[in-house]
Amino acid sequence: MALKEFQAESKRLMDLMINSIYTHKEIFLRELISNASDAIDKLYYRSVTDGATGLNREDFFIRLEVDKDARTLTITDNGVGMTRDELDSNLGVIAKSGSLQFKKEDMGEEKPEDVDIIGQFGVGFYSAFMVSAKVVVESRAFGADEAWAWQSEGLEGYEIVESDYPHRGTRITLTLKPDGDEENYSDFLEQYKLSGLVKRYSDYIRYPIKMEMQKSKLKEGTGTDGKDPEYETYFEDETLNSMTPIWKKAKSETTDEEMNAFYKEKFYDWQDPLRVIRTSTEGAATYTALLFLPKTAPYDYYTRDFEKGLQLYASGVLIMDKCPDLLPDCFSFVRGLVDSQDLSLNISREMLQHDRQLKLIAGRLEKKIASELKSMLQNDREKYEELWKSFGLQLKYGAYDNYGAKKEELQDLLLFVSSHEKKNVTLAEYVSRMKPEQESIYYGCGETPERILALPQAEALQEKGYEILCLTDNVDEFALRILEKYQEKPFKNLSSEGLDLQSDEEKQRTQELADENKELLAAMGEALSGKVKEVKLSGGLKSHPACITTEGMISTEMEKVLNAMPAGEKVHAQRVLELNPEHPVFQKLRAARDDKDRLALYAQVLYGQALLVEGVPLEDPSEFARQVCELI
Repeated sequence: MALKEFQAESKRLMDLMINSIYTHKEIFLRELISNASDAIDKLYYRSVTDGATGLNREDFFIRLEVDKDARTLTITDNGVGMTRDELDSNLGVIAKSGSLQFKKEDMGEEKPEDVDIIGQFGVGFYSAFMVSAKVVVESRAFGADEAWAWQSEGLEGYEIVESDYPHRGTRITLTLKPDGDEENYSDFLEQYKLSGLVKRYSDYIRYPIKMEMQKSKLKEGTGTDGKDPEYETYFEDETLNSMTPIWKKAKSETTDEEMNAFYKEKFYDWQDPLRVIRTSTEGAATYTALLFLPKTAPYDYYTRDFEKGLQLYASGVLIMDKCPDLLPDCFSFVRGLVDSQDLSLNISREMLQHDRQLKLIAGRLEKKIASELKSMLQNDREKYEELWKSFGLQLKYGAYDNYGAKKEELQDLLLFVSSHEKKNVTLAEYVSRMKPEQESIYYGCGETPERILALPQAEALQEKGYEILCLTDNVDEFALRILEKYQEKPFKNLSSEGLDLQSDEEKQRTQELADENKELLAAMGEALSGKVKEVKLSGGLKSHPACITTEGMISTEMEKVLNAMPAGEKVHAQRVLELNPEHPVFQKLRAARDDKDRLALYAQVLYGQALLVEGVPLEDPSEFARQVCELI
């Protein structure tokens, strides 16, 4: 029989389909198994609707067989099969899907709950040519007396001949291509490879996928009485897939141990998750999701190499291992999967089209995760703080990212170490303890809480009983600046100018001293020209002689963070040197007011000392050491 050319589409389309649409050649097995599952579903549907007898669901199967000598891989199903015309129509016309036609015409709007046709586009079959030099499809339709074989070696065309295939259903035989320098097609003849691909992509196909597996056992009478052990090989049928997804089981049908084991196996973690989140919806976005909150971050989590995303299944078939669009960056630490029947897939079923459905699912998952985290914070604080140790930094980045687009969602999830008992507190807890007269939420920045609470300005705040949030991560102050305020209480850096902690009498006294020492302060400011905006008196330094404060949007800590970045212009905070007029050092300054050089030296040393207390490295440590020695 002469070859028939492929109809409806050009050879170029098929060439593109085979070589370009699919990213990974191993996808061919997923596609052929999905087609086999569809064929069984169609027959099962007919048994339900037409009353066909002699069909038991437990008798349906898909089988893989390997012949290494002949370099063939065979996929067999005992589904509905195809007539000669259906072989010609379904396989001879590229992109015509028998499954899609079945869904539109045969099934209509009503179908049994456990029938779910996977195939939609009719191109998955042609993925077989990515790995095959020749494809033979033998099929006997349900109730037919004859069988037919469709065969092709690729672009040149195909032929259909009579076949003696004796069973109902379809058998596809792939003759694999020879191995090349870059491709080792022989891998698809190895049991471990095929078993792994089934487990990865088709583990939840509803029918058993069987393969005869080679095994070994100890020969009787060996390995005892000093004899060396001997092993013999044998072959045994094995079901490669688990068939029922754990997320489709009712909560009462699964145990915590089973869920933890599933998580560790699927997501390569050695620890149990902190929390399991199960959710499903129907309607505008129909899906089932199984999510996990890990205990610790992967080693590459805070690097550019980390890939976020949830596993994406379409009716139990793995479509994407990591779908990034299902998770916002702030929740990128969440692991898990989403299974939906309603996703709009592209022609290869390998990637997702960005559509309204996907956005609906992603939006609902985000709300669910946020709700679970708030519940965990309120009802299981210990576990939440364990999660915070690993992923708190990401939540703070999330509040700051994209100009604070998610700050309202995340602000109640944030924790900061507080001067109150030196432990983590929420913003709500801080506000609940504020003094009646306190107008701002105070915070300080530094390497450790201890260093922050040792700052000169912290002394005055703590004396008044005001709580201080200790910000030790680079992103912290940026996040609070984006939040601006919490429950109408603004955030205020204790190192910013104008804490305004003095009484009216104290303010008047400080102003009088400033007027009396106007020339002294100006001379010190001149000595520090280019380093500080001004030198002024402060009435809130208690036991400290001086401190550095800043004016404007850039704080000392923000300057350090921004200038540590590899690109961009250097920024400079507008620094102010504040002096304590009640400290003995100020009396020393007054005594040296007529010695301009001596006063300049005092100014330089006080400025350097204040920088060190603030945690800012000196530009010239050796010069500072010289100045100290000169004073001594």
